[in-house]
Amino acid sequence: MTDVLYTGPVPGEGGGELAMGGGLSETPALVGGRGGRSMATTQNSQRPNACCFCWCCCCSCSWNEEERRRRSRRKRLSQDTKMELIPNCEACTKPSVEEVSVWSQSFDKLMRNPAGRNVFREFLRTEYSEENMLFWLACEDLKREVSKSIIEEKARSIYEDYISILSPKEVSLDSRVREMINRRMEEPTSHAFEDAQLQIYTLMHRDSYPRFLSSSIYKSLTRGGSRTSSES
Repeated sequence: MTDVLYTGPVPGEGGGELAMGGGLSETPALVGGRGGRSMATTQNSQRPNACCFCWCCCCSCSWNEEERRRRSRRKRLSQDTKMELIPNCEACTKPSVEEVSVWSQSFDKLMRNPAGRNVFREFLRTEYSEENMLFWLACEDLKREVSKSIIEEKARSIYEDYISILSPKEVSLDSRVREMINRRMEEPTSHAFEDAQLQIYTLMHRDSYPRFLSSSIYKSLTRGGSRTSSES
């Protein structure tokens, strides 16, 4: 199978500025139904050492704190109800030890490899954050569509599965991106979730990827273990 390449904007390597340039501008929180998010944004802006980027890796960043709370909530939910998952992993061949070692060079190289995405997805499942990869993959699939009717159908499905606050698979996004998505959903295009996809990509890069490289899942593969990505 041909590798699925990430066609959206990619953060710059080394934790610097994002490749697409610029930081987040301060915008008001969403109006209605999201009082908790509005309060968190207001409180964070009043803190003297608050982070200037909502997705930064600083331990004082309220956005990362919110992500940890979401992960804990998903863990509790998973004990009572089985979350709906995409049934199959991506088709790929078993990676060689050399191929696996390349994944540690950069997150981009991991995400450009189908086997790498499968293994990383398995790791995310152990952290109750698999929805981040599922959302990213759904956005990639949407960007390949050309039919307007199919684009609208898939965009609304993505919104219900990963953006709606009522979904158990809701991904962690800031208010600015949510406002942008809500506006774009009036006439959705294949790139309606591009900003959200970048934000989740950055979250996985800075939050989950370092832990993945230290995980038993990855280390067993670097030693030539036979562990393969499980079926969803």
